[in-house]
Amino acid sequence: MNESLKIEISEDSVAMEDLLENRWPRTKEADPDLADYVERIARKVKRQGDAALVDLTMKFDGVRLLPSRLQVSRKEIEEAYRKVDRQQISALESARKRVERLERKTLKQISFELESEGIRIQNRVSPIRSVGCYVPGGNASYPSSLIMTAVPAKVAGVSRVVVCTPPRIEGKINPLILVAADICGVDEVFRVGGAQAIAALAYGTETIRPVEKIVGPGNSYVVAAKTLVSNIVPIDMPAGPSEIVILADEFADARSVALDMISQAEHGTDSISIVVTTSRDLAKATKEELGKRIASLPNRERVIQALSRNGRLLVFEHMEKAIAFVREFAPEHVEVMMKDWRGVAGKISSAGLILIGKYAPVSASDYCLGTNHVLPTGGFSHVFSGLSVLNFVRLVRTVECSKRRLAKLRPHLRVLAESEGLTCHALAVEERFKVESSC
Repeated sequence: MNESLKIEISEDSVAMEDLLENRWPRTKEADPDLADYVERIARKVKRQGDAALVDLTMKFDGVRLLPSRLQVSRKEIEEAYRKVDRQQISALESARKRVERLERKTLKQISFELESEGIRIQNRVSPIRSVGCYVPGGNASYPSSLIMTAVPAKVAGVSRVVVCTPPRIEGKINPLILVAADICGVDEVFRVGGAQAIAALAYGTETIRPVEKIVGPGNSYVVAAKTLVSNIVPIDMPAGPSEIVILADEFADARSVALDMISQAEHGTDSISIVVTTSRDLAKATKEELGKRIASLPNRERVIQALSRNGRLLVFEHMEKAIAFVREFAPEHVEVMMKDWRGVAGKISSAGLILIGKYAPVSASDYCLGTNHVLPTGGFSHVFSGLSVLNFVRLVRTVECSKRRLAKLRPHLRVLAESEGLTCHALAVEERFKVESSC
């Protein structure tokens, strides 16, 4: 076992309670210092507009920009194509198509008509008009996150999709981000990141017009900023550090389990990687595999820190208790690596995404399975779903009612209206029939 990796096998129910204690809904208070800091940034952007964005970009990203360079030009996007290869373009297009296919199917399912006994109800959708997509960037860039946020918006019919992403040295944006934006039909791209980008999307500046909704993952500052502005601009969900819970039995492959823990830890030192099992042998084998693999990893230090801080190998006596813990923990991702997965997956009611079997790892869902990787974390999958086309539409319902059906509904309507003290509601219906009788 690698001596610098500190991860233990635990059967202590107290340790499990400690894990749940830091999850929603038990933890409901944000870091007040972080909230105050982000609020000062937002106020500065609201008051000073582009000037604040220029100043904050220099402060946080070390990039000096003019207001005229905040928006990425069409020429820059065209140049980006010359800096990526055909395989990368093909991979981006494939990912876009898979996400698009699922979102179109989802959208189609919620448009319908219901007709029964003289009442016709039509359920249709109408897109919101503009959305801001935050895409993490800087030293690491995530074109996949752009696809996951922009494609559902475009499928929904959003007419103005804006992307904000932090600039790299000299104000450059990773060419893959720009190519992905073009492939997904993004309308505007701005080289602005952090809490200041969220504030700009919410309040607007001279260059960035405000949007009607803000979506996308980010660091703690971005999450705090989204929460701050959510009282005036809707957001998708609170989403913090990435997390995985692997629910496994004795038939699971310890090597695959360990590799999936490692891939999750690669996201950052705050990432959570937990194995929940009834097999102590599997827990031991997974621990051994972690030790073997870590020594040769390119992101070794980051992975070690994440697993040492937030890695767990939890052994339960009974599978029902293990499932109950997973359900209560409500993780971003759940991988079910069990022989009888069909009898288990349906019992997990709270998770951002449930992945079944050895050949559906989280890393595949991050890129190319067609499901969205912008998911609720921190226990919020109890009340939030992953990002989808549904985040970008409003339901619009129309209803028709025949004279005969309304006449039959009159007695029930009158009773309910009068019981609530709203007699004019009943009168509005009764008078329709009196007027017609007198004519």
